Amino acid sequence: MVDSLHGTGVVVTGAGGGIGAALARRFAASGARVVVNDLDAEKAKAVADEIGATAVPGDASEMVPEALDALDGTVDVYCANAGLASGGTEDADEQIWAAAWDVNVMAHVRATKALLPGWLERGSGRFVSTVSAAGLLTMVGAAPYSVTKHGAYAFAEWLSLTYRHRGLKVHAICPQGVRTDMLTASGSAGELVLAPTAIEPEDVADALFAGMAEDRFLILPHPEVAGYYAARAATPDRWLSNMNHIQQKWEAAQK
Repeated sequence: MVDSLHGTGVVVTGAGGGIGAALARRFAASGARVVVNDLDAEKAKAVADEIGATAVPGDASEMVPEALDALDGTVDVYCANAGLASGGTEDADEQIWAAAWDVNVMAHVRATKALLPGWLERGSGRFVSTVSAAGLLTMVGAAPYSVTKHGAYAFAEWLSLTYRHRGLKVHAICPQGVRTDMLTASGSAGELVLAPTAIEPEDVADALFAGMAEDRFLILPHPEVAGYYAARAATPDRWLSNMNHIQQKWEAAQK
């Protein structure tokens, strides 16, 4: 059962819109003191002003000290939500691969490095990673995104198994399509694979809060992802064949 969030310090990165804004609104409505982070300073301020939070714009990898100052030195919940939906194949420019790795994985590592000593000293803390179903499965047409989201999931999993006995709670949110700017930016692949079952950002926030109440690591706003994940593990060649059919359908649509 999740403890009362009233008065707790919460940081949400990438919270200028989409899932991040929905998470920030939900935590604020629960009485938390929220820091809204986004690269876009105007968007961060708009959401913060709306919910009575504090805006700390800038790179998610570098904002933890300022967030700690804004929350009187204590971050109880850190939502690593900022992400890059980098498309492309193995031939994508190495700068695209590097940026995806930096934002989707290393920003999580850096935040944890800054916050974990305090969490372990207090014997409590909560790390929320917005991963994506691509981190459990994959996504056609988006090698950098798929690979780095697998990395984000692996890091969250490692954190949980390493520190759960010392009071750290970790949650990995793995939705499929969510009606955000990121879905729009995913182009024809997103239209084919994600749009038909897309949900609202608020549905993701609901799923997280339900998962926190049950202390669940894996949060699946699209419950059917559990079946896909199980099939991937049990019959990988069949699963890959099915995914390849989707790949071929997408390729045919491009002609």
